Amino acid sequence: MLVKLSTSALKQTRWYEYAIRFVLGGGATVLAGVIGSKFGTAVGGLFLALPAVFCASATLIESHERHAKEKAGLSGRRRGQKAAALDAAGAALGSIGLAAFAAIFYAIIEASAAFAFIAALTVWAIVSVSAWWLRRKLRIVSHTSRRSGHSPSATGSRYAKP
Repeated sequence: MLVKLSTSALKQTRWYEYAIRFVLGGGATVLAGVIGSKFGTAVGGLFLALPAVFCASATLIESHERHAKEKAGLSGRRRGQKAAALDAAGAALGSIGLAAFAAIFYAIIEASAAFAFIAALTVWAIVSVSAWWLRRKLRIVSHTSRRSGHSPSATGSRYAKP
């Protein structure tokens, strides 16, 4: 599977959907600032990493996919859920990369800020792509074993091939 950039989603998104994302993201940032001023920047920084925009994005993705299927005269509920779940999986993998970025940046910031940023960015890219690749490989292996009836859950099933 080739990863590529597509701008078609920008045309499908309505102006108020961007406004929702902006307001939720801004609200999360203000909340992090308030928490940071009350409990310190270290605690505030943790809340700044709060994925406030993800909640709005997942809802909007589900809605777009559901409406697209319904336009075709089909029930789009399941497709919308799957699209939102796929976005959530991507966000989780990105969070792993973000944690790696933070750890590397924290470990070498005293040497040089520019070097720490470049090193952390490189580690983020490697960890995120590796996590995506590993998830894809494990999904293929899991999917293949379920098809062949060799998964542990299929051994006692009356539908499994002997």
